[in-house]
Amino acid sequence: MNLTVLTINLHKGFGAFNRRFVLPELREAVRSVSADVVFLQEVMGEHELHAAHVPNWPQTPHYEFLADTLWSDYAYGRNAVYPQGHHGNALLSKFIIAQHHNHDVSTSGPEEKRGLLHCVLSLPGGRAMHAICVHLGLRASQRRQQVDGLCRLVNGLSPQEPVVVAGDFNDWEQKAHEQLGRCAGLREVFVHAQGRAARTFPARWPLLRLDRIYVRGARIHQPMTLPRRPWSHLSDHAPLAAEVSL
Repeated sequence: MNLTVLTINLHKGFGAFNRRFVLPELREAVRSVSADVVFLQEVMGEHELHAAHVPNWPQTPHYEFLADTLWSDYAYGRNAVYPQGHHGNALLSKFIIAQHHNHDVSTSGPEEKRGLLHCVLSLPGGRAMHAICVHLGLRASQRRQQVDGLCRLVNGLSPQEPVVVAGDFNDWEQKAHEQLGRCAGLREVFVHAQGRAARTFPARWPLLRLDRIYVRGARIHQPMTLPRRPWSHLSDHAPLAAEVSL
């Protein structure tokens, strides 16, 4: 079975410098990829001030607005909560999301709350696939603890069921590859195909390799090439996409 997966940090629906609300354009760009499963980070669930003052602000949560009629199922994991609202990770799926759970991997200190959104997808033929949407912290010590938590989560899953882990790892030192391979048997799609993770940040002039797509239990996984425009003006992160054969 062949799947297309896409991951993108939405930057809460605003362009790279927060000057313009671009969620309607983001929706069209996401739809153009026609991915079967979409991993989203920094997704607004609610924001009372923006809803009152930003033109074209959707009446529904952003993940529901993006899902529209193309993705029948979606799940949201609320991470950061503040007086005006909250944001977190989300998953859009053309397959039934049979189960979902948001694992809190926040560490002590003032840093933003983080989570791992774990969804179990029901594939045709009665098969199950695990999709885990990731947004890790900015400090190296924080990320080490969060990657440990991700390894424990993946290792607790059935080895017969495929796993796709994608999102914003904030791992500019590129230390997560070895750890995830050693402790959870995960392979990064771009590293496997091209020798290095893809440059994704900042989107207009990508230098840092922050975003990843890892797989376990996939027979074939191949990076997809996405055009620079319009993505470079729709977020501070460039998206990643890949074809996965289960």
